[in-house]
Amino acid sequence: MGKLTVGALRAVLVVVLAGTVCVQASMVWALATDPEDGSLPLTPLRVITMLGMVSAQVVMVCVWRLVTMVRRGTVFSHAAFRYVDGVIGAIVAAALLWFAVTIVNAPGQREDPGVTVIMGGVGVAILGVALIVLVLRMLLAQAVARDVEAARMQAELDEVI
Repeated sequence: MGKLTVGALRAVLVVVLAGTVCVQASMVWALATDPEDGSLPLTPLRVITMLGMVSAQVVMVCVWRLVTMVRRGTVFSHAAFRYVDGVIGAIVAAALLWFAVTIVNAPGQREDPGVTVIMGGVGVAILGVALIVLVLRMLLAQAVARDVEAARMQAELDEVI
């Protein structure tokens, strides 16, 4: 992984992380000062949005750590699984939060239930992303196993020589 790629990815992660923290702070301020007028369930939506941003922040931190491991050449180790598992857990949490948004929004969509169905489909798609990352985790497990096996075989070869 090139230095330019790593630098660009880290810059994007920092900007997005800072942006989500600012939005979360403004939402906490809005929760404390902005009363609901009853037209929308703003408080639950704001809380769910803040929690969704936390899940995105977890993904960003885990990706940062994985990129660091790639740069150091240590990504094919058991330590990487902790961060990949963090990404999977955060994506599943985001899907569950999206389903919560769908449930909160559903009563307002009685005349047009298609919106609720589409929102449910988006939640299923988010779960699909978690499954894709799970498949990538399995590939990482195979790579780690092969790396361990190669190291063992190299040690045996070094003993013979």
